[in-house]
Amino acid sequence: MFSSKSLPASQFVQALAVFVMAVMIAVGIAGTAEANPKYASFIIDANSGKVLHSRHGDSPRYPASLTKMMTLYMLFEAMEQGKVRNNTRIVMSRHAASMQPSKLGIPAGRGLTAEQAIYALVTKSANDVAAAVGEHLGGTESNFARMMTAKARALGMSKTTFRNASGLPNSRQITTARDMATLGIALQEHFPRQFRYFKARSFKFGKAQFRNHNRLLGQVRGVDGIKTGYTRASGFNLVTSVNDNGRSIVAVVMGGKSGASRNAHMQKLLAANVAKGSKRKRGQLVARAGNTRFDLPGTTVAALAPNKVPVPAPAQRETIAFAEAQKPAAPVAAAAVPRPSVPVDTISTGSTPSRVGWVIQIAALPSENEAIDYLQTAQNRAASVLGGRDPYIEQFTKGGTLYHRARFAGFRSKSEAWAACTALKKYKYSCLAYDNS
Repeated sequence: MFSSKSLPASQFVQALAVFVMAVMIAVGIAGTAEANPKYASFIIDANSGKVLHSRHGDSPRYPASLTKMMTLYMLFEAMEQGKVRNNTRIVMSRHAASMQPSKLGIPAGRGLTAEQAIYALVTKSANDVAAAVGEHLGGTESNFARMMTAKARALGMSKTTFRNASGLPNSRQITTARDMATLGIALQEHFPRQFRYFKARSFKFGKAQFRNHNRLLGQVRGVDGIKTGYTRASGFNLVTSVNDNGRSIVAVVMGGKSGASRNAHMQKLLAANVAKGSKRKRGQLVARAGNTRFDLPGTTVAALAPNKVPVPAPAQRETIAFAEAQKPAAPVAAAAVPRPSVPVDTISTGSTPSRVGWVIQIAALPSENEAIDYLQTAQNRAASVLGGRDPYIEQFTKGGTLYHRARFAGFRSKSEAWAACTALKKYKYSCLAYDNS
């Protein structure tokens, strides 16, 4: 507190004026943020999991290009699994090439390596590259978005739904500041080798040089990523990672009025909270959520002989699941796990089953990865029902189309399997019980 006894009158007045101005600026910033319906902020200690700051941290917001954090998560995971290498060629389709800027502008039919794609997403935030990566990993961008959403659920991002790989405007693509912080922690914990890409200051592609949009790199002590984002609907977003002197912080600001004001606000929040962080690592905060049978304990694939399974029309083949007694599927909220609908498979196979005894089936999907993701998500969401069960996949072919049954074994009786199906209804999963004895 200032005192006229410790300063000459003129200096006291000057110091008091500076103090009052600082208070007014601070109040003004806070007032502007609170009055902004797009604004949200969230800071978490990535060592301990303690929330250090939250303003509208759980309110729905548009992620914009923060979406690419999940696109990169999926790409890093594919690289860890050996499905993609640094030099794997990612080809630009007409769909990907048609994306609106920001983009690299690669013509359809041409491409870039997976590592170049990483740098393009981190620095340039290229929408055409994001779509191309989505198609490479998911077949179609819309299918990849479903995979992204399933992965978000498995990571604990309960209020996030993805509709595309880039973050281009979509009213149904939503997230929260807390969920983005969770994803930021997951990227560091699950892919420490790949996380270094977020430190890149620039990226050269052909004759063009692209500077990273994250201007806090090199300007704020300890900042080592992660991602910026902007659309008119979202405002200016930023997820920032700080690793300094043993402390690890992930901070999120969403809905900034400009890139400069967003950055200034982030710096203010970091200055007030980084020192509060713990230097002791509590352990992994975000559970690993793999999407291959090697990452899902007990998951195996058994190829079965074809049988008379109802085959959906071509337009329906993209996602196939079981509908209870052929009733219309109940509407699912945006935050719920996607649950596709159509035919019911009640035909047992003619070959030896891969599991003996009572099993339950929750879906039949066109790709192995989708089926495994579905199993993993179900086991995470309904742990009290499926936690001790044995997840597995059975393949069957009909009309030249390969399907994958997502099943759980380990039920001792018919009543136990039926009880599990009944319990799964509250989690919005369809379910059928079978005796494979």
